Amino acid sequence: MNWKTNYRSFYYQGAPEPDDIVFDPSETALLVVDVQGIYLVPSDDPEQRDRWEPFRQRMNDVVIPNIAKLVEKSRAQGVEVMYARIACMKSDGRDRSLSQKKPGWNYLLLPKDSEESKIVPELEPQGDEIVFCKTTDSALTGTNMRLILQNMGIKNVIVVGIFTDQCISSTVRSLADESFNVVVVEDCCAAATKQLHDHELEIINMIYCHVASSEETLGFLQPAKA
Repeated sequence: MNWKTNYRSFYYQGAPEPDDIVFDPSETALLVVDVQGIYLVPSDDPEQRDRWEPFRQRMNDVVIPNIAKLVEKSRAQGVEVMYARIACMKSDGRDRSLSQKKPGWNYLLLPKDSEESKIVPELEPQGDEIVFCKTTDSALTGTNMRLILQNMGIKNVIVVGIFTDQCISSTVRSLADESFNVVVVEDCCAAATKQLHDHELEIINMIYCHVASSEETLGFLQPAKA
């Protein structure tokens, strides 16, 4: 793909190509959002299991392996790796935001110590890597992430995870509103369907972030000149 020309919405058709992206690794964080075990467990309902099989296949075959590679290379280059996961502090979920309390698919009760709320083993945080627990779609709105990023001198945030059209989009918009430079890695994200994934990337690209592949994103990381 070519990040400068792909995922153009109506607003940016024919617009000039953006400048090259250069991120100093010491000022950059890789944020892994909501890649938790609960989303990979097949439903007991055969119809629901079949509906979600393409999502699980993309996660297992594309998204998780690509995130794992990006995490490994980010660590090696001095990029701060951070995680966000949906996890409430109260066992009954009273501390959740309204969006997570409403009946339906988005109803989530994931106490912070439950197995279902954990990050998948392939992406397990290491050492003192920060894990934010959130009860909102936006990882920035629902945590002290904004303060932490500012304290650590982070200016650029690379966002990966799920779901592209929900928590990824909300997080990206919040980060952009706080004037962070944001890149969303296309082959490290997923929505329930590929159509929803592609459509949301088209919506947020060039307004709130730039959308790039994992290979392109690694090319953005350049040490500061002495």
